[in-house]
Amino acid sequence: MSTQVSEEVREALHERRPVVALESTIIAHGLPRPRNLAVAGELEALVREGGAVPATIAVLDGTARVGLDEAGLTRIAEDPTVRKLGHRDLAPALATGATGATTVSATAWLADSVGIRVFATGGLGGVHRNWAETQDESADLRLLARVGVTVVCAGVKSILDVPATLQRLETLGVTVVGYGTDRFPGFYLTSSGEPVDWTLRTPQEVAAVIRAQDGLGGPRAALIVAHPVPREDQLDPALHDRVLAQGLAWAKEKGITGQAVTPFLLDHLTVHTEGASLEANLAAVRGNVRLAARIAAAYRGRP
Repeated sequence: MSTQVSEEVREALHERRPVVALESTIIAHGLPRPRNLAVAGELEALVREGGAVPATIAVLDGTARVGLDEAGLTRIAEDPTVRKLGHRDLAPALATGATGATTVSATAWLADSVGIRVFATGGLGGVHRNWAETQDESADLRLLARVGVTVVCAGVKSILDVPATLQRLETLGVTVVGYGTDRFPGFYLTSSGEPVDWTLRTPQEVAAVIRAQDGLGGPRAALIVAHPVPREDQLDPALHDRVLAQGLAWAKEKGITGQAVTPFLLDHLTVHTEGASLEANLAAVRGNVRLAARIAAAYRGRP
């Protein structure tokens, strides 16, 4: 595969220093310009403050890039033609010389392929509401059952079917732990109300689980570290529920189905919470990035 690892990331991996993978879809498609570029730099800085090396991942002109320089980050942030790439899109993108931002599935795939063990993101994709009718399920889930990456996230997007997503992860053999909580986070919300079976409370405990996975061998699968957005930074739960219910009703009324539902609902939440959902999203991402850096450092035996 045509993958280019930056010199900084390559040296860190060779020297077994902590590295944290970061997705690029949030930069290209998740935030308004020009704020997206500032956030991209902020997230990399947070990784460094935590004692790890950031590896933002994207595809530029048909080459998978693990670790972007300033020019690469700027291009992903400012070029309106940048595509959105899941792991199924990687081969066509490489073959045709395309440029694209990587989703959770593509980022996890590329991180795993070069030996990065820790990945920070906002929220995972999952099983969509009305799955029995649409059969709509994110590619994130099946891919996470195939890679040995620890993913620090704020749960799955609250517009999804959270109980069904957790059941699907269990079926696929993907381990889910709560970090400092016994409830699965709700992305914008501190809690989705759904329980988790395991609670870990320090980066060292998470690192011990990763090492235990290493020692067990057997089938590869991700470790999901579900890290809730701080309660003071969450979206107001009553506002969230009211706006989401309205968005679901409007989507049905307008005949919006399939892959179009998620971007419609996310945009609806942003507009009708007057940007509060976006701020909760960013608070979650920042917290996840900080924690991921500490986990990566603990895994590599650093304080």
